Amino acid sequence: MLIRIGYEIAIECAGSTPIISLLDIHRDRQADIKRQTRVLTSPSVPTRVYHDRHGNSCRRFTAPAGGFRILYDAVIEDSGEPDEVNTLARETPVAELPDDVLVYLLGSRYCETDHLSDLAWQRFGNLPPGWARAQAIVDYVHSRLSFGYGYARATRTAAQAHEERVGVCRDFAHLAIALCRAMNMPARYVNGYLGDIGVPVDPAPMDFSAWLEVFLDGKWYTFDPRHNIPRIGRVVIARGRDATDVPLLHSFGQHQLKLFKVWTYEQERNLFSPPHHNVDRTVSAQMLA
Repeated sequence: MLIRIGYEIAIECAGSTPIISLLDIHRDRQADIKRQTRVLTSPSVPTRVYHDRHGNSCRRFTAPAGGFRILYDAVIEDSGEPDEVNTLARETPVAELPDDVLVYLLGSRYCETDHLSDLAWQRFGNLPPGWARAQAIVDYVHSRLSFGYGYARATRTAAQAHEERVGVCRDFAHLAIALCRAMNMPARYVNGYLGDIGVPVDPAPMDFSAWLEVFLDGKWYTFDPRHNIPRIGRVVIARGRDATDVPLLHSFGQHQLKLFKVWTYEQERNLFSPPHHNVDRTVSAQMLA
């Protein structure tokens, strides 16, 4: 299938402000792109891309004082298959993990394994290691937290989400990641596009989504504690230890968010048709933190 994706973000800066954006489609999906615009800015400014330690494409630019807009639109080919499920996937012993996977066992800014380790072992220590344990953790987080955009808070950690029992998709992901790591299963944070494909349409305006990947039996598997069902059409933007590593926009100076639009849906018309117009969503600046 073909999936139309893109975004339009407008900010206002008091002065010239260096910015790093993590909004480019991950390089492991670049070959699937069938059409795309350049990353357009208004006013036009030079941009430069580099890759961070997690393999993400990071774009550097400087926004001038005043209003500034960044826009991207693309069509990407997707298999149309839901997330892979492998109930036989085994837990990989720590001693056998690849060197570059070990970092995803450690606590991080939003995933405090030290605070959640006792809880994790009490609840999941007697379960079979591997897929069953990872899915039990995701089931627990899905039932423990209530989702709502009004619950967004940029500073909420996994342990705080567990206590408050509310959050947005990043909080669901952080809590599941922390619990998996506490059980010696490497887990990493993922940010990307996820449209309402193969499921009832959500009346809320579209947004970027967050989920996690767990390393089992020598490969990474997708888990999504917010939705907790295999989904079609995920397009990864960035991966990291937690949301600290993958901010949509990281500004080195203050900015105000003026406009935030995301679109992701199955392409039903020709490749050059305009994006749907019912995908607007204005959010607070903390959603970009």
